Amino acid sequence: MTKHTHHEIGDHAACIRLVPIFNHLEDSAMNYIAEKAHTKQYQKGEFLFRSQEKEDTLYIIDRGKIRIYRLADSGKEQLVRILNPGDFTGEWTLFNPDAVHEEYAEAIRDTVVCMIQRKDVQDFLEQYPAISLKLLAEMSKRLESSERQTTQVALESVITRLVLFLAENVEPEMGNSPTITLPMGKKDIASYLGTTPETISRKFGELEDEGLIQQLSGKRIKILDLDDLLLYSE
Repeated sequence: MTKHTHHEIGDHAACIRLVPIFNHLEDSAMNYIAEKAHTKQYQKGEFLFRSQEKEDTLYIIDRGKIRIYRLADSGKEQLVRILNPGDFTGEWTLFNPDAVHEEYAEAIRDTVVCMIQRKDVQDFLEQYPAISLKLLAEMSKRLESSERQTTQVALESVITRLVLFLAENVEPEMGNSPTITLPMGKKDIASYLGTTPETISRKFGELEDEGLIQQLSGKRIKILDLDDLLLYSE
């Protein structure tokens, strides 16, 4: 059952400081934004919103994890992204009063969310124009990621999609033999890459048999040679 909580402004400010579109502001500005925020708790399996619902809220993940997905006409789920603390969603509906959500947002563990209404966000954008640039940059990045995901599902083999997915989780400073932590479980990776969990498990095994990765505990993957991995294809 969803719970409304009434935290002090300091708690909201901590939530606001997690978010790149806000955390570049001075403390006084973040505290002002925090005054307009309120907090909800969602239990695992509860929805922040569903497809076709109308909404005027920016959701910021404070604690927990949210799964954003779409349903195809066939009823099959297509994972869009996983949201972790500091991530946000609902930004598209902020600029179109008649917009409805086209996705589902489901808590995949107990989650705390800071919420800000459209009218308040628009006030912030007028008072602090730098927020607009940060928000535009984030939305552009998400659009690029969505387009890349669509192209890969249409054109690339599953193994190539998986290799590129693993490579996208490598930070430049990690070097050519990094250990990464997968941002989601294999079931969600399968949905994100447009295939089945069984196929993804086989492809992980294939990469391991080829001496390209080691599957460790806790969603960790050791990439033995990133260059070799990127050259690998079926």
